[in-house]
Parts: sequence; structure tokens; C-alpha cells
Amino acid sequence: MNAAQPRVAVIVPCFNDGALAEEAVASVVEEEPVEIVVVDDGSTDPVALERLEALRARGVRVVRRENGGLGAARMTGVEATTAPFLYPLDADDRVETGALAALADALEAAPEAAFAWGDYVLFGDQEGRYRSPTRWLPWTLTYVNPYPVCSMFRRTTIERTGGWQMRAYEDWDLWLRMTGLGLEGIPVGRVVYRRRLHGDSRLLAEARRKHQRLYAEIQQRNPTVFARRDEWRRRERPAAWKRAAYPVLFGARKVVPFRVEAFLQRTMMRLGTGLPG
Repeated sequence: MNAAQPRVAVIVPCFNDGALAEEAVASVVEEEPVEIVVVDDGSTDPVALERLEALRARGVRVVRRENGGLGAARMTGVEATTAPFLYPLDADDRVETGALAALADALEAAPEAAFAWGDYVLFGDQEGRYRSPTRWLPWTLTYVNPYPVCSMFRRTTIERTGGWQMRAYEDWDLWLRMTGLGLEGIPVGRVVYRRRLHGDSRLLAEARRKHQRLYAEIQQRNPTVFARRDEWRRRERPAAWKRAAYPVLFGARKVVPFRVEAFLQRTMMRLGTGLPG
């Protein structure tokens, strides 16, 4: 590949998070040359708009669109870039130094992989390291979402699957569609980004309130994947405690009480698996 042509396009959706988007962009600047596009998803806050203009004045490409949610904003970023590898970075998160190169190298070394993922570190209201799965877990995906949204995708993967389509749980829905197409990814075994948890995590709170409807929606959107659940279980061979716990905790499409979820999240982070996120 020509040295002047970036391998990676970083897509930063932003809705009223201009100050945080500046931090996200700053974390990318330390990486190898990349395409960077900030997608303003219809921000209305004057301070946020001012910070986005400051980014534009410094040469960062900022694309504005009507509010459509994270998924639609990411797809706008896909259309606005040309690099073969795509990395969605939420405005309130930060890339770890060297992570983009590690993810891109992994994809170049494994042409059969549709995407590459790693671990992340929590900061803000909660701290700790989330250890992502070390392999593809199709049975687990029918109950929870253990893979980080800030993973690196081949552009061809997004084109083939249609990318992020829902307003919430858009990453979970994408993993399921990939599963249905027989696509899998590859882990890099290192921390690739820092995920901020803070009191203004609006989308997470909204998703929790609407979990039952959203989970039903992803089932309706991916019926063949859920119909093959027994096949996935035999292939994945989950631990006995997972086979017993997941259908009870998550199979009924009920929202797990927050205190219970917090306890499970801490426990599963230590065990190397996780809850929907």
C-alpha cells in the first residue's frame, strides 16, 4: 500500500459532546497516519458546536448530518472515508497508543478475518480492565454482547453486512448479522481503547429502559441466527455455569436489576467475559 494512503479511517460520531470529541481526536493524533472524520449527529448545544468548529479550524474533517443516532452517524463516516480499515470511536472514548496499528496489522496478517478486536480499560465513574473473548462465541451472542464496539472492521465487511443499522444495540445487531453470514473476527490480546463511563451515558441508560423491546427486535432481525442456537452451543461449548445462567438471566428478555448487573459485570470482567454493552 502507498505510504501516503492511510490504512485506517477513524470515525467519531458526536452528539453534543464537542469537548469530549476533542479528547478522542487527540488520542488518535498520536497514531500512524489515519483518516479522521468527526460526524456531528445534529448537535444543538452551542458549546459543543463551538468545540466542533475549533476542531474544523485545526484541520479535522467534521461532517454534519441530521440526528439519526450512533449507527447512522457511523455509516455517514463510512461514506465520507476511503481507507480499507474502519475504526468507530465514540466521542467520549480514547484510543490507546499503538492500538490502531496493532489492529490493522492483525487484519493484514489474517485475510479471512472480518474484523479485529481487543480489550479496553474503563475510566470515569468505574475503573477496571475488560478482557474480551479470545474467540468467536456465536451462542453467547444470542444472549449477551461481549465484543467491544470500538473494534476495527474491513470496509468490505461493513459493505457486505450493511453496517450499523439500529439506533441502539447497533453493534450487537451487527455481530449477529455477521454470524449469520459466517463471518468471524480475530483478537489482538491487548488493550486497544479506554472507555469512559460517566453520569451522562444517555444511550446506555436509554437502552436499559428499552432492553426488552430492543432484544426482541434483534431477534426479529436475525431469526436464522437464533434458530441455530443449539448448533452454536455445540460449536462453542460454553462452560456449564454459562449454559445454566444465561438462559435464566437473559433468555426471557427481561432487564437484569441494576445492582445485579453491576455485580455480574464486575465478576465477568474478572472472568474475561461480559454483559451487553
